[in-house]
Amino acid sequence: MRLNKLREKLAADGLDAMLVTRPQNMRYLSGFSGGDGAVLVVTQQAAVAVTGFIYREQMQREAPDWELVEAKGRLFHALPEVTARLGVRRIGFESTYLTVDQHHDLAEALPDCQLVPVKGMVEELRAVKSEEEIEAITRAIVLADSAFAHIVKFIRPGMKEREVGWELEKYMRSHGADKVSFDIIVGSGPNGAMPHATQSERVIRAGEPIVMDLGAVVDGYCSDLTRTIVIGEPDDTFRTVYDTVLRAQVHAEAKIMPGMTGEEADGIAREIIVEAGYGEAFGHGLGHGVGLAVHESPRVSYMQGENVLQPGMVFTVEPGIYLPGWGGVRIEDIVVLREDGCQVLTKASKEPFVPL
Repeated sequence: MRLNKLREKLAADGLDAMLVTRPQNMRYLSGFSGGDGAVLVVTQQAAVAVTGFIYREQMQREAPDWELVEAKGRLFHALPEVTARLGVRRIGFESTYLTVDQHHDLAEALPDCQLVPVKGMVEELRAVKSEEEIEAITRAIVLADSAFAHIVKFIRPGMKEREVGWELEKYMRSHGADKVSFDIIVGSGPNGAMPHATQSERVIRAGEPIVMDLGAVVDGYCSDLTRTIVIGEPDDTFRTVYDTVLRAQVHAEAKIMPGMTGEEADGIAREIIVEAGYGEAFGHGLGHGVGLAVHESPRVSYMQGENVLQPGMVFTVEPGIYLPGWGGVRIEDIVVLREDGCQVLTKASKEPFVPL
């Protein structure tokens, strides 16, 4: 089914073949999980996997329906035999993934072929998830939710951000994660004003906001969860900011519907934050797609959010407010869009107050 949809796109774009090199796209189409250890060649009739000795057996196990061609040297050097045998001349390549040097090597390997840059062809297919994919994402979400529930019981003033981050990672890895989705964010106090703060040696204090952004990979699929807590008694700013962010998120999750653009969906939450006087403090988009990559289509944002949201799309809803010198608040769920609106998959508590 996935290959048939890709072949329809190839025909529409007048391409004889597509070279797939992005790891998530290769896994989506073939099942191969060996990162960038292969190149896939897809035509209207053929599905060929080019790999070397190191990944030969893995490819045979994970992509048994694909024709295997073993490269003796560089992967691209095996392509001339494949393209000549298949009779293809006009070949698409993933322009957003291939480096300049790799493109140079590809052009040298296939001097008689026309190489056509293609952007987002497989990613567009990946944006709408099957029920099996949604189940896999849900397993990753459940693990992240569980890790957050654990850390709320574990965290105490006097701990360093790095200690908290390691405890989260250790919990997820020891409870079934293939790996973490990304470098875990723990931003306490003023560090929370940086949306993508890195863990530091800073000591966590009572009464300050603590932004934690974490995710697990299970069966190749990612989760992404952000919660903001405070240990002990918060200041008035925290109560106001947290209430604003939560209202914006809940309202967006109730109102986002199929047929909206990502920009329109973003505006539902952004309007509440702007009306509260914090518009300049919400500088990122409302959300992003989640699947085999932790950031993928669709974009749910005021920036390049022209994509139309469709049933089956899985994405985050994560408004935030960031105040330099004080800290930040972000609350993030993953939702799947259904015909009648958003189904919230994330179940982690949104109770921000942790007793001393």
